[in-house]
Amino acid sequence: MPTSTNRRYFFLGSLGIGSLATAFSCSHRTSLPLDAQRVSIVRVPSYSHELFDVIRRILIDHRVAVAGKRILLKPNLVEFSAQAPINTSPVLVSAALEAFHSLGAAHVTIAEGPGHRRMTLDMAEAAGFFSAIPRFEDRFVDLNTADVRRVALAGPVSTLKELYLPHTVFDCDLLVSLPKMKTHHWAGATLAMKNLFGVVPGSVYGWPKNILHWAGIDESIVDLHSLFPRQFAIVDGIEAMEGNGPILGQPKHMGILVAGAHTPSVDATCCQIMRIDPAKIRYLTLAAEKLDWDWQTVRQSGETIASVSSAFALHPDLQHLRLK
Repeated sequence: MPTSTNRRYFFLGSLGIGSLATAFSCSHRTSLPLDAQRVSIVRVPSYSHELFDVIRRILIDHRVAVAGKRILLKPNLVEFSAQAPINTSPVLVSAALEAFHSLGAAHVTIAEGPGHRRMTLDMAEAAGFFSAIPRFEDRFVDLNTADVRRVALAGPVSTLKELYLPHTVFDCDLLVSLPKMKTHHWAGATLAMKNLFGVVPGSVYGWPKNILHWAGIDESIVDLHSLFPRQFAIVDGIEAMEGNGPILGQPKHMGILVAGAHTPSVDATCCQIMRIDPAKIRYLTLAAEKLDWDWQTVRQSGETIASVSSAFALHPDLQHLRLK
């Protein structure tokens, strides 16, 4: 697919990507190399032309293998309201599309399977994806209606034994999760790992994909994550959502992107930024047990957690999740 050739390449020295800092004492052991858990926190004040350059620098800094690869961009597209930051910004998705193309990706597809709405393209148009991304319909796959294959779950933590999932999500070389930073009235937070709920097809499991709820929301998050070992996440925290998320919350301006190859580490970092205790998010504790991973060993580059953190309003039933 063609990409713009007249973009300026801005040198964003202010990213400070080379500096590393630990959020907590790294006395805990993990089977993962520390660099594999590294998470970038980058200040981005608005949805502007800088997004392309920032994302490109993040991909280079994390040494993401892009050249000649088939990339799948998985935004969060749920509902649409002009007053609420429910969905991943289409401007960010457009910037990611262009950044991957600029680094030599062979093919970049955008794909999503909304859990509430059946008319995906109508919602995408209302949310601004058609106007922000040239030839959006040609680049997009509706995962709710795409052809599927049966996939067995190895050692599931949920009650699921198998899932029927779209060929599209397995035919890529890299699945790039582009979630919105939001609170969630059941899971506490919805970030990169929960974003994979959108790969479960509504045409098979219905709307709003209650099979994942019946099998255990947190457990299903971990099981879906285990199916996709080649992931990279870029969390849209420029305009986030607090309160009664993921749909009925209030806007919260954060002006950041959070990115990394290990999505549990990305989510744990986001939780700390939101002043939510990762040790109290059940899907993260389940991931820690299944993956032999400890969120306290996660390292951040760029901005520190302390410099960007701000307490997100939480649903009244979730006040116990607050990071002290």
